[in-house]
Amino acid sequence: MAKDRVICGIDVGSSKIATLIASIDESGSAGTKINLIGVSSTPSRGVRKNQVVDIEEAVKAITESVEASERMAGYSISSAFVSLGGPQIESVNQHAVVAVSEPEGEIKESDIQRVNDAARALPLSTSREILHVIPRTFTVDGQEGIKDPIGMTGVRLETETHIITGSTTSMKNLVKCVSEVGIDVLELVFSGIASSVATLSDTEKELGVVLVDIGGETTDVVIFIDGSVAFSSVVPIGARHITSDMAVGLRVSLESAEKIKLSLGKKEKTPALAEVVEIKKKEEGFLDIKSLGLEEDIQKISTKSVVDGIIRPRLQEIFKYVGREIKKSGFGAQIPSGLVICGGGAQTVGVPEQAKYVLGFPARIGQIEGFSGMVDEIDSPSFASGAGLIMYGATQRTGGQLHIPVLSGNLPIKGMIQKGISLVKSLLP
Repeated sequence: MAKDRVICGIDVGSSKIATLIASIDESGSAGTKINLIGVSSTPSRGVRKNQVVDIEEAVKAITESVEASERMAGYSISSAFVSLGGPQIESVNQHAVVAVSEPEGEIKESDIQRVNDAARALPLSTSREILHVIPRTFTVDGQEGIKDPIGMTGVRLETETHIITGSTTSMKNLVKCVSEVGIDVLELVFSGIASSVATLSDTEKELGVVLVDIGGETTDVVIFIDGSVAFSSVVPIGARHITSDMAVGLRVSLESAEKIKLSLGKKEKTPALAEVVEIKKKEEGFLDIKSLGLEEDIQKISTKSVVDGIIRPRLQEIFKYVGREIKKSGFGAQIPSGLVICGGGAQTVGVPEQAKYVLGFPARIGQIEGFSGMVDEIDSPSFASGAGLIMYGATQRTGGQLHIPVLSGNLPIKGMIQKGISLVKSLLP
């Protein structure tokens, strides 16, 4: 019996660092089974707009998250797939063509590799590096729309690829932080791509859909056309801006504003009719302050004024930014499936309604599917990117293409020693 593979995904975000550990069972006839065995979410430190700004603080926060997940899983991690985001992410669609190596024979894997390498030949500055080369469609001797040309006969092979690039500095800093924890980075994955793996259906991708991942300080936008990625970008605004507006408007701390925001979002999900009626009565009046346990001595807060006066305008601003990205992509007329919204910001009250109002597309909150085990722990759109890293990793045989800048020195040693000490301490009575 084959031993299960264990995969770890570390989602390094602006507001939280989520670490997921899963065992992959590929022995069953039903296909790959992903069993979630460890989950942790800890507050993020040393990270701004999904980019590392303080290595020491970021290492501490990542260590805390990884160790919590390892304790739950009962498994020590040595390698992981890690998410990368931030406004430094850029994308471009590239066309490339090569002659088939054996014109009389079949198209082989080596021909696919050569045409993808030709597409990679982008005039990039020294400060940027290619993160993903995603083939969209192939053309063999003028026949377009081919998804997998291996085994076909032809002379001329063309490809349309979607290439995502990132800042070399950001990549190096993130790899350095994870390496100092004692973990090898198998691959850096754009957080928007990771979220799409966990939340989008094949039908939606085929018809045309926009994934909107609202994070703490940034929002990822990924557009799928005909089953593959056609556009991706990052908007420098996120859910923390809503919290900041509430803190200023209500004159409370950021922590209190976050509690109020999440409580309003939870009210929307209350299924029982009697509770809905009760909530409606309260909404006509004021928010229940005592149950939230706020530090500030606030007598009452009008729910309507918070939602209509503070949250709604900021949500509309976020979706206006998203609308600009959709317009810039040129694919606005090819996305009948509308928007799928995930990330921590998707828990804000009125998100799908404001998306529909501003953009005119159907919208839904993304649900994470395809897992067994501790699924209740990730029953939130905020875990979309972390869950996507696991699902992405499950499809990679050797950790994929290593989109990792070369680092000088032997970084993991210090982390390995530190990790060994922590492990021994945890085992001591």
